[in-house]
Amino acid sequence: MNMIEEMGARAKEAKRALADANTAAKNRALLAISQTLLENKALILQENQEDLRQARENGMSQSLQDRLLLTEDRVRSMANACVKLAGLEDPAGVVEGGHVCPNGMRITKVRVPMGVIGIIYEARPNVTVDAAALCFKSGNAVILRGGKEAFRSNQCLTELMRRAVGEAGFSPDCIQLVQDTSRDTSLMMMKANGWLDVLIPRGGAGLIRAVVENATVPVIETGTGNCHLFVDDSANLEMAVNILDNGKTQRPSVCNALETCLVHKDVASAFLPMMKERLDAHGVELRGCPRTAEILGQCVVPASEEDYATEFLDYILAVKVVDDVEEAIAHIEKYSTGHSECIVTENLRHAETFQRRIDSAAIYVNCSTRFTDGEEFGLGAEIGISTQKLHARGPMGLKELTTVKYLINGDGQIR
Repeated sequence: MNMIEEMGARAKEAKRALADANTAAKNRALLAISQTLLENKALILQENQEDLRQARENGMSQSLQDRLLLTEDRVRSMANACVKLAGLEDPAGVVEGGHVCPNGMRITKVRVPMGVIGIIYEARPNVTVDAAALCFKSGNAVILRGGKEAFRSNQCLTELMRRAVGEAGFSPDCIQLVQDTSRDTSLMMMKANGWLDVLIPRGGAGLIRAVVENATVPVIETGTGNCHLFVDDSANLEMAVNILDNGKTQRPSVCNALETCLVHKDVASAFLPMMKERLDAHGVELRGCPRTAEILGQCVVPASEEDYATEFLDYILAVKVVDDVEEAIAHIEKYSTGHSECIVTENLRHAETFQRRIDSAAIYVNCSTRFTDGEEFGLGAEIGISTQKLHARGPMGLKELTTVKYLINGDGQIR
């Protein structure tokens, strides 16, 4: 057995007891995790600072450093997410329906844990806690494989969580962290059929593509967010600027941040200077079409085809002036990764057309794409944003980490 198979064997053993646990016991463990994180906040931040020091030495971009960074507020947020999860309904064991057959058999459809879930992710230590807590509450064991950039942070967080669930009466092997961050272990997880029930990648386009293309384990595709904002000709331009600023600059390193702004030609001369003035305060680089450059001048870098297809995760925005809502929809259909798109408009017909025609997981009218988030949607923490259509789509909360089985009871019926 290789390393991942050995971890998988321990996880399968641990998940049997976890699947039988009642909700109250799981909630007590989640509260214990929360308390442990808060009590060890200084240790967590110390380990994270060492990761950040190495990241700076290795030339990591500022936006990716922001993903890696833990602060007191972010540690409290992770701890609070565990408390919120404890207050949410446990999906495991929920009866989804049932009926009695003509022959008297009683068939019941119930929701059950998936089993052992593998998570491959990059430099986001908050994912370590969010993923582990979600999997635990839904009755799943989890094997975490984070990026080398966040290894010390991830190791610290995992050991604290393992200690907390162990003291709460569960096997620490419900939560395991892969200690080897080489590419080999990722490939092992992708091929760990029989040990992992599902594999979820969280990270940039390269990571997700590698997992989707190479995995023989079932995969739920998440994350890549080439998100668009369309400013319609009827838009409240001040509102549009606020939504764009929030979507682009509040936290550019996340998957629900805006990457492209499409502007109706009839409002471009008024909106684009307003946009530039707001984004200049954050040093955002604009890459635009010729019509954008005509209005804003030499500050605009000519946009390439690749720019419109790129998830920048940085202070860079692609801009294009379009003739109408139809051209905006066509552009999004061509370049979108299926994550989140927004239209700012006062035209009800355009809003309805946009929401009906755009085939992404979340379609907004007059509000920021930054709301595509499990907690913001009222789902508690999330395991990721699914951009596929089978099994789960959009923010993946507790229910999306379960499947169903059928319970059939009879009194001697034969076929």
